[in-house]
Amino acid sequence: MHKKIFSILFFFLIFTIKAQTVYTGFIGNYPVEMVIYPYGKLADATYSYTNFDEPISLDNGKINNGHLIFQEKENSKKDITTAVLTINNFSKSKDNLEGTWKNTKSNTELKVSLTKQYAFDVGENIEWSGRELLQPVSLGNNYFKIVLTKKKDEYYPKVSAVKIIEKKTDKVLQILNVECQPWGLNSIAVNDYNFDGIMDFSVFESSYAGPNTSSIYFLYDKKSQQYFESGFSGISLEFDQAKKRIYERNQCCAGTVVTTAEYKVVDNNMIILGQHCYRWSEKKHGLVERKLKECR
Repeated sequence: MHKKIFSILFFFLIFTIKAQTVYTGFIGNYPVEMVIYPYGKLADATYSYTNFDEPISLDNGKINNGHLIFQEKENSKKDITTAVLTINNFSKSKDNLEGTWKNTKSNTELKVSLTKQYAFDVGENIEWSGRELLQPVSLGNNYFKIVLTKKKDEYYPKVSAVKIIEKKTDKVLQILNVECQPWGLNSIAVNDYNFDGIMDFSVFESSYAGPNTSSIYFLYDKKSQQYFESGFSGISLEFDQAKKRIYERNQCCAGTVVTTAEYKVVDNNMIILGQHCYRWSEKKHGLVERKLKECR
């Protein structure tokens, strides 16, 4: 069962990155960069005005009568639509897209024109590198792009680097080399991972059996004003800001075997506080705690 779940997730990863396409163009006279990810009759997108570089996430696209329609929401009030972006006669096979952007308050309407730059082709005997994907999350004055590379002897691309870029100037502040599975628009997450009051970021690394995943965690160094790769590691880590604790949950065998662990952070190191083992009980119809060795 867990092999089947892993296969489904693996192919979902492939489909996700394959379906995403990068465009550049204009909304009115303002230059923009946009990533569109259509799936069925729905779509997600992220775009930014290149003079400002503040990523705008659109996660509610619907394809109606061939037109792709996004409702742009106010950041603090997700139920308030501030603009409607429409792509006319949308098809991901098109090299050029046209549409409109309309401010719902002022009714100002601007023309949208987009030109395809590249997609993320997968398959055998295909090779490319250096294709960047804008991420919807940002940190202060910086935003992120992941860099993908596709080798000829590998079926799918990998994330080979993360770029940290200054907003407005587009100055590349850091390039961090990684080797990760692509998770498309969800590759980067931000959080305070070492509980020091300063936001850090992570890169999705890999998926495993069942819901198990891993990420690479980068912490911010105040002295150098740079991010560095931490030694944090574990399966499906969760970070509790109130308790300043890290929790790990590793599931196996279709959820019938579960191990958990609790950590604290000391000098940017994960220090284990305790581990637990749980196995499925047919008699009790639930997970029952066992000795740790029974989960190994």
